[in-house]
Amino acid sequence: MNVSHRITELRETVGWSKNRLAKESGLSQAYISQLEAGQKEPTTSTLFKLCSALNISLVDFFTVNGSTMPPDLRRLLHQAESLTPPQREKLAEFIKSLK
Repeated sequence: MNVSHRITELRETVGWSKNRLAKESGLSQAYISQLEAGQKEPTTSTLFKLCSALNISLVDFFTVNGSTMPPDLRRLLHQAESLTPPQREKLAEFIKSLK
């Protein structure tokens, strides 16, 4: 697995810029750029910070094929997490009406 490509893939899946990932993970934007360019290798601590920011587990990070959730669904879930419970209920009703 190419870790640098995986970081980029996951960041893009949630629709974040490098700056946003840096802000959410507590890492610098320059370091995120170096990771994605393959110039640096992340430590375990760095991977935990990235996974925490992206709201995924380390298992999810290293699961590319056969992932339990496709990227588009992961993006929707990530967006829905910021909604209030009543907003989530309305979203669920809307999705149900699409079926």
